[in-house]
Amino acid sequence: MSWNTLDNHRYFLKDSIRKEVAFHLTDQNKGVPPPPVQKSYKPDQTLIDLMGKEQFIGDFTVSLSQAIDQRISVRQFSDEPLTLKELSFLLWSTQGIRQEVGPTATLRTVPSGGARHTFETYLYARNVGDLEEGIYRYLPLSHQLVFEFTEKDLRNKIAQACFGQQFVSQGAATFFWSTIPYRMEWRYHLAAHKVIAMDAGHVCQNLYLASGAIGAGTCGVGAYDQEVLDALLRLDGNNEFVIYLAPVGKEKK
Repeated sequence: MSWNTLDNHRYFLKDSIRKEVAFHLTDQNKGVPPPPVQKSYKPDQTLIDLMGKEQFIGDFTVSLSQAIDQRISVRQFSDEPLTLKELSFLLWSTQGIRQEVGPTATLRTVPSGGARHTFETYLYARNVGDLEEGIYRYLPLSHQLVFEFTEKDLRNKIAQACFGQQFVSQGAATFFWSTIPYRMEWRYHLAAHKVIAMDAGHVCQNLYLASGAIGAGTCGVGAYDQEVLDALLRLDGNNEFVIYLAPVGKEKK
């Protein structure tokens, strides 16, 4: 790789692109309807109700300063399951909706540029309450899970899609965040993509802190086979693709 190529990639980290975008020509400013804030699901798919915040607020009482001080990446997990209440708290902490702002935006427990929130949360539930092992998707608008699918040898397929990192599928659950870039591009066009990457950091940091609050651990993972993992989660790889993932579980002592 040449130094010139490195320079080109570094450009992504800069906000110089903002001076080149004709914002009056974005789809938002052209009057194009905004994309949905949540992917739809089929009528015959199974929905699982999660516990609302009124059922767990006050239950997980680790102080913020303690959660920050003890934040660490955990890669060894015990076989202790997560309860549905704990999972509900983790999902609410990372993508929970506090307020809907018309059809174009939602205010959530994490920040997002322009309140666009491009992420969908997929969950590999290996050892969570009474949930069947499989892939689920979080529905933030109704605070539910929708069952997507299961298949043979799913745990090993996930590890192999992450270049053989076994720990990614050894927790009680693994969070996969996909991005639907057009949700951000609709407002910011070419200036959208750096913002999406920044938002991914916001989401995962909340997972770290929330995991600490329930006595669990997590580890953000950015190394995976993009095409293999997208195919495994049945994403098209262009209009929606994985951007980040993190296993969660009680730490192995």
